[in-house]
Amino acid sequence: MAARVAAAVAAALLAAALLLPGAAAEWTLTKKGTVVSYDERSLMIDGKRDLFFSGAIHYPRSPPEMWDKLVKTAKMGGLNTIETYVFWNGHEPEPGKYYFEGRFDLIRFLNVIKDNDMYAIVRIGPFIQAEWNHGGLPYWLREIGHIIFRANNEPFKREMEKFVRFIVQKLKDAEMFAPQGGPIILSQIENEYGNIKKDRKVEGDKYLEWAAEMAISTGIGVPWVMCKQSIAPGEVIPTCNGRHCGDTWTLLDKNKPRLWTENWTAQFRTFGDQLAQRSAEDIAYAVLRFFAKGGTLVNYYMYHGGTNFGRTGASYVLTGYYDEAPMDEYGMCKEPKFGHLRDLHNVIKSYHKAFLWGKQSFEILGHGYEAHNYELPEDKLCLSFLSNNNTGEDGTVVFRGEKFYVPSRSVSILADCKTVVYNTKRVFVQHSERSFHTTDETSKNNVWEMYSEAIPKFRKTKVRTKQPLEQYNQTKDTSDYLWYTTSFRLESDDLPFRRDIRPVIQIKSTAHAMIGFANDAFVGTGRGSKREKSFVFEKPMDLRVGINHIAMLSSSMGMKDSGGELVEVKGGIQDCVVQGLNTGTLDLQGNGWGHKARLEGEDKEIYTEKGMAQFQWKPAENDLPITWYKRYFDEPDGDDPIVVDMSSMSKGMIYVNGEGIGRYWTSFITLAGHPSQSVYHIPRAFLKPKGNLLIIFEEELGKPGGILIQTVRRDDICVFISEHNPAQIKTWESDGGQIKLIAEDTSTRGTLNCPPKRTIQEVVFASFGNPEGACGNFTAGTCHTPDAKAIVEKECLGKESCVLPVVNTVYGADINCPATTATLAVQVRCKVSGAQAA
Repeated sequence: MAARVAAAVAAALLAAALLLPGAAAEWTLTKKGTVVSYDERSLMIDGKRDLFFSGAIHYPRSPPEMWDKLVKTAKMGGLNTIETYVFWNGHEPEPGKYYFEGRFDLIRFLNVIKDNDMYAIVRIGPFIQAEWNHGGLPYWLREIGHIIFRANNEPFKREMEKFVRFIVQKLKDAEMFAPQGGPIILSQIENEYGNIKKDRKVEGDKYLEWAAEMAISTGIGVPWVMCKQSIAPGEVIPTCNGRHCGDTWTLLDKNKPRLWTENWTAQFRTFGDQLAQRSAEDIAYAVLRFFAKGGTLVNYYMYHGGTNFGRTGASYVLTGYYDEAPMDEYGMCKEPKFGHLRDLHNVIKSYHKAFLWGKQSFEILGHGYEAHNYELPEDKLCLSFLSNNNTGEDGTVVFRGEKFYVPSRSVSILADCKTVVYNTKRVFVQHSERSFHTTDETSKNNVWEMYSEAIPKFRKTKVRTKQPLEQYNQTKDTSDYLWYTTSFRLESDDLPFRRDIRPVIQIKSTAHAMIGFANDAFVGTGRGSKREKSFVFEKPMDLRVGINHIAMLSSSMGMKDSGGELVEVKGGIQDCVVQGLNTGTLDLQGNGWGHKARLEGEDKEIYTEKGMAQFQWKPAENDLPITWYKRYFDEPDGDDPIVVDMSSMSKGMIYVNGEGIGRYWTSFITLAGHPSQSVYHIPRAFLKPKGNLLIIFEEELGKPGGILIQTVRRDDICVFISEHNPAQIKTWESDGGQIKLIAEDTSTRGTLNCPPKRTIQEVVFASFGNPEGACGNFTAGTCHTPDAKAIVEKECLGKESCVLPVVNTVYGADINCPATTATLAVQVRCKVSGAQAA
């Protein structure tokens, strides 16, 4: 019995590639006249309950040329729904002037979803947060008198309703809602209001009621939701956002279904943050805990994060967004996260009949152990979710007379309430690791030229005031940059008598970074962080007898994206003094200041071919602040994603053929001693075959000759499987919602599959025993067998895929080695062979 149960645990490999024919055929596609409704169990399509596996893909974070492949890949991952926000500040950059082109072509994106026979969830908001600049709210809202964002405030409600009705009408005109035959089955009004409701009290409830009534009055024919709430007004469905909604969220309205609008697949990162990870096992555990308790919709946030192009990211947010999602920033599948979740989706869909219509029951099987069951006796269907919620404690439980081994913090799915077909802790799909490659096309003619920005003087600025002005009010969010300048006179008696003593300028700022100049000489840089409301720029500088000129380039790394006081957030210089003078501290705050918003290069669009011609360029030099650099490069062959490695630079902006690639900040080092992001995505859609213009604005100090343009592959693939947790590979067929076993193999195996058009050309690592680490960073343990690599090479080299037995005798391993885990770890590298390349 124990052997059968242990083997069944990993039968999840199940149909690994999951041989579950026809599972997707259970989905009902929308057609003209489709009715979307809900009951206490699920959303319903034409009166029929259904399951919804959704992934967030934001259309402005990828070029349109990538959309179809992203949606198709998501569908391969077992999804039937795509979710997106609607980006107000992208669509209405000025009052009444709308933009729906390029990356902001919402209708085109929804048509891609429709063409791939998938549903859509549209989160109109129109406040979205999303780590997007200003939370998606247009800057011009700030300039409306007496406005309070997201409150029972007439100026805000007027603008919000105007935009929501405009978007709804645009979607109706394009026939995008399900009753019209479109893909949209669900829409959202507001967003995570619970985060600020404490600041709104009674008025917040009135605002939510107004928002719900306004949304419903638009008559879109599909349900509305409000996320991160336990209760919502009227017909609106409250939903959960978070990591573990199955265990941390309570739905108070029992007449509405349990929907999960944001299951965070990693953690968004800001400059200065360490690498953020969330394991495939933890995500799968959370999903099955939610479904075990009756959930029927999960949306992965993000499924593909994409890129914060240009200036679209919120304060300090990385340009690469949710790179640790099931599809990485470049749209490549991140294994094992992608495959492990795909298998989960396919298994649950295969048992949808018992799950959606079965009678629910619940059993406690021990401390931290429980079973959630769904039974449909008339059809002889039974489905169980067997949970071990204990941390660090694997265990065996008795359920309906049989013993089941359940690893710690995992859920097993039991078909017929007796056969394990999936366990969240047992990952049998391969792992993958990225590699970066510099090509001849991009490394030749690596010749850079430069143009340095002029440092403004107080007397030449047009905007002058006694004290420094607030930054956002000057830039109007059209630029990250604002120059502050001031001048003052010193006499010989003011300066220190000793040459080794230098005066120090000290500036408190609520912006995000600053570059300082004294008498046109570079003084240094300063910065804040996501967790600080202000920072202090403090640097020694050389001053002289007579007039001294101070110029500070203040920069914002995006506007704040959340909070009840969002409209009140300010940036810029708050206090400025010079210390170390013989006559004491010199307070410059009321000295008289000049301001210049935007850079000269921005005003004249130096990053375009036309704008570039207005400047005098010269051969590039290293380590010069506030300098523009340019070069040309040819597009690499093939279709691998392209990145630019900015490790030799410090902080600034990247442009290719006039397109803003985004902000870079490699000089912001994490506690681990490296930048949060050093490579930046250049979509192939932005390129032409020859002569692509690359423009860099470097704020601090950099060496442009060290910039690398590279291609990216996920051609390093791995397996990591233990013989002690054997996989009973099973083949299944669907029979009216019930899955029947038609073949099984009790041996344990690991499968390696190269990406298309590649074969295994190198075995990078192979060990059987007690290896440690992760794909790309394996190390051999004390029970390592030296024969493993040769055996794997014989089995795999030159093949598109290979299957490796996970048995100690095959590798000559000592199964009695005291520390052995009987684990096989293999990393191979897939490449295009010479014949294929030719």
